[in-house]
Amino acid sequence: MRTSRKLSKTNYLVYRDCAHNAWVKVHRPEVYHARPPSVFEQAVMDTGNDVDARARDIFPDGVLIRRGDADGTAQLVAERYGVLYQPVFETDRYTTACDVLVWSEDRGVYDLYEVKASTSGEDRKAKDDLYAHDLAFQANVLAECGVPLGRFNLVRLDSSYVSDGTLDLNRLFTREDFTDRVTPLLETVAAEMDAAHDVMSLETMPLGPCGCVYKGRSSHCTSFSFINGHVPEYSVHDLTRIGASPRRLRSLVDAGILDITDVPDDFELTVNQANQVRVARQGRAFLEVAPLGEFLNRLRYPISFLDYETYPCALPRFAGFRPYDHVPFQFSQHVVSHPGGEAVHRDFLFTGRACPDAYFVAALKDAIPAEGSVVVWNRPFERGINAKLAERLPDAGEFLLSVNERIVDLMDVFTGQMVIHPKFRGRTSIKWVLPALVPQLSYQGLAIQEGATASETWNRIVTGDLEGDEAEEARKDLLTYCKRDSLAMVEIWRALLAAVAAREIREAG
Repeated sequence: MRTSRKLSKTNYLVYRDCAHNAWVKVHRPEVYHARPPSVFEQAVMDTGNDVDARARDIFPDGVLIRRGDADGTAQLVAERYGVLYQPVFETDRYTTACDVLVWSEDRGVYDLYEVKASTSGEDRKAKDDLYAHDLAFQANVLAECGVPLGRFNLVRLDSSYVSDGTLDLNRLFTREDFTDRVTPLLETVAAEMDAAHDVMSLETMPLGPCGCVYKGRSSHCTSFSFINGHVPEYSVHDLTRIGASPRRLRSLVDAGILDITDVPDDFELTVNQANQVRVARQGRAFLEVAPLGEFLNRLRYPISFLDYETYPCALPRFAGFRPYDHVPFQFSQHVVSHPGGEAVHRDFLFTGRACPDAYFVAALKDAIPAEGSVVVWNRPFERGINAKLAERLPDAGEFLLSVNERIVDLMDVFTGQMVIHPKFRGRTSIKWVLPALVPQLSYQGLAIQEGATASETWNRIVTGDLEGDEAEEARKDLLTYCKRDSLAMVEIWRALLAAVAAREIREAG
């Protein structure tokens, strides 16, 4: 049985990624939205809204259409109103809202502009294909509504733009003509729209597993567990980098091999994947004593365990920043000066309205020892922050680059599989490693438990969204969270020293 439902652009794009997931979104919203958006996901949506609103300023004198007002849009289009923000169009089967429509008097057409919060330099091929389909959906709906259409354009942030302390919107945003990409897609997208509408109109979910069963865990759709209840919690989808080996994953799934412990000994796997399977099957940790011992012996005292917190600002707030350059606002450091020594803690947090750069570097100079190893988790991140700081603060360049030369990545122990634990489940994030190796230390119970929440909490403080007692409580939460990150590295390091000494990893819990 089918029930006619209007297909929105958003649901069409979800359908293109996973048809089953799109059906669940429409028919079982309580399942689709069972997990509310993470702080990171919400921040992405908020950033998109902010960028969209600022982009309207490069198309002045427009009128903002009330949400869902297709009739009001139709009247303004009939009057050939010059600039429309968020115009809404509906047919019997489809509905869409556009970002900006601009009337061209000379050509007698409306040019369509889609605004994206991405930059012009990132992952171009995959994103451009997605954006072209996005525009093609809108173009098909508008054409069916009788709107005379001209060019199809994409507006996004220019990755080469460097702020002078103000926002020059005409330089911040690029306007790219996507007409030649969109036009050849129109018929194909129209067919996809019909197919998606048919799926959305079904009263029962399409049969069988969704296509995500052939993707790695990080690429699974929102409703994967609901749709594919036969897939165990720790499955072949968790094999490290299995998403880069679709043929290998498909062979396992088609053979009905889903539990990671059921992968045959003779199945073709990478060395890292085979080690992960072996550890999962045996249920105990694996330790490469020699390389781990060499890694630990390369560390030089005093050893500084250092963690940064930053805010990736899409619309640059300070001079010298590009779109999405990270604003470093906090660090936590634990220093162990000699073997067996206590870890001495220092930290810094800036919550003023000015640019934190100079304050951050001054505090770092005061805190970090002049020699010894600097241990971080994910070296490219901290080194990248220091390199950007050196660009913006040339006088501090020598100091920051000297810090970079001493940085050692503790995560290398786990990406290099010197230690493999069944509780890692193929991950190398500190949030997975810590509870396996140091179960007595946890992020549970903290008001802030991951970096995205820390970033957004800082942003709410400095923009005035949090004030007074709330802001002060948030500052304390930030300090507690960042301290936990650097302390976690200390305790993982100590657990590794003990493991090498004992030549084994003791099972945790």
